[in-house]
Amino acid sequence: MASSRQSMSALETVWRGFRRLCPRCGEGRMFAGYLSVREACAVCKMAFEPLRSDDAPPYFTLFIVGHLVVSLYLLLWPYMPFPDWVHALIWCSLTLVLSLALLPFIKGGVMAVIFRTKASQ
Repeated sequence: MASSRQSMSALETVWRGFRRLCPRCGEGRMFAGYLSVREACAVCKMAFEPLRSDDAPPYFTLFIVGHLVVSLYLLLWPYMPFPDWVHALIWCSLTLVLSLALLPFIKGGVMAVIFRTKASQ
């Protein structure tokens, strides 16, 4: 299957992962739940076990969300004359919501990059 991996573009493979679809066929779902990975693709039967992403998705998620939230805070702080506890509530809540929302998509993208670069199928 190395030839099928080479025939599609890297961007297409990663985009499939971000959409939480099988990086090889683009039709089967990679996840059975929020972050739980299926054993294999229902369409092309590719095993997802070799695509172990481990700690990379949380790292990338916090990297992206941290930069986004801190940048927004620094840009909007002069225009938001609220007490410190309100700022803490706003920015901590935004951090939590963005982290939980982005994590599954980033995990799918990381798994697609692993498939594209080294996974033996």
